[in-house]
Amino acid sequence: MTQDLLESANTDAMEAAFNKDRHVRYFLRCLKTFLPHFYTSNDSNRILLAFFTIAGLDLLGELQNKTTTEEREGYIQWIYHCQVPSGGFRGFPGADFGLERRNLANESWDPANVPSTFFALLTLVILGDDLFRVKRTECLQWLPKMQRENGSFGEVLGPSGKIEGGGDLRFCCFAAGTRYILRGNGDDVPGEVEDINVDKLVEFIETCQTYDGGISEAPLCESHSGHTYCGIGALTFLDRLSRGDGSVALLAPGTEAFESLVRWLVSRQTPELGDEENADNNDNKEDGSDHDCELDEKRDLIGTMKNLGLDEKINQLPSTSVPLQASLEWAGFNGRCNKYADTCYSFWNGATLAMMDRLSLVDVARNRRYLLEKTQHIVGGFGKGVGEPPGRA
Repeated sequence: MTQDLLESANTDAMEAAFNKDRHVRYFLRCLKTFLPHFYTSNDSNRILLAFFTIAGLDLLGELQNKTTTEEREGYIQWIYHCQVPSGGFRGFPGADFGLERRNLANESWDPANVPSTFFALLTLVILGDDLFRVKRTECLQWLPKMQRENGSFGEVLGPSGKIEGGGDLRFCCFAAGTRYILRGNGDDVPGEVEDINVDKLVEFIETCQTYDGGISEAPLCESHSGHTYCGIGALTFLDRLSRGDGSVALLAPGTEAFESLVRWLVSRQTPELGDEENADNNDNKEDGSDHDCELDEKRDLIGTMKNLGLDEKINQLPSTSVPLQASLEWAGFNGRCNKYADTCYSFWNGATLAMMDRLSLVDVARNRRYLLEKTQHIVGGFGKGVGEPPGRA
């Protein structure tokens, strides 16, 4: 029966269509006209939105075909307009005070931030820029100032050089990526440019691994696929994946740290999709009568169970039904235990497993069906979940 299900899923997955033209049109609308209204709250993160749009067209192989040389140069100029004189990039040009009005007293209100710097550099590379106009030395001098004593990175520099913003693994990944793009192996970096504390950063990442094998945003927090990707991604930028000495247990096959992380990542694949049909059924209840009945049943069950011994309690547990074929046709990924599938986690989990050379352990066919049949939107792009609009994953 298992083999029949697998063959059926593989056949159906081949029939699921990737609507490339629709995705291209969606990205072009976002790039050349107006963004959908739910992007309004992300205006201060406009460089991030630009990266996703331009990178999407590039991944589809259409960036050069669907944009002109003049348009791409215009995008490059816009990104450089977000560059901060003292190093790094803003998230959008709206905070630009201008060179004449920017001074030591107000520069904390016109700051570069770590995520925007990383995405600005990536987008410039995708657009074919030579990075010659990047204030490389200034940026590399600014980056160590963003590192906290525990090895993590903040987001911006506030008044008196205080590190502000979050301190989770996202910023660690962006900082490591910025360092990789601008510093490389360090052979041609000016001697007066101080490097970040790489060992402290690696140590911080290792302390974020939790009891279940996943990696959390910070020590003693809940495992999360997005932060797991950022942690392993940062180690990749720091060239720790290519080292065969096993100095980083997270990346050494056979160690408990490595194998438990792989198990946790693979277990994120789930057929629990949170279909909108189920949500509609719950929302359409006209009164709370069904809910009250459920509560009464739970109270009765709890009362009965209190009077039973351990063996009797075990015998009273409901039988677990065998999954039917219909429930296994689609398998997305969630980002935390006991959550519904979410489009973005197909990337966060899949890319992490790819970096660890363990992508073959997941069910690619069913994940493909989930993405193409459940979250691929009719106008192009992918929704966060079933029935949701594109671009919010």
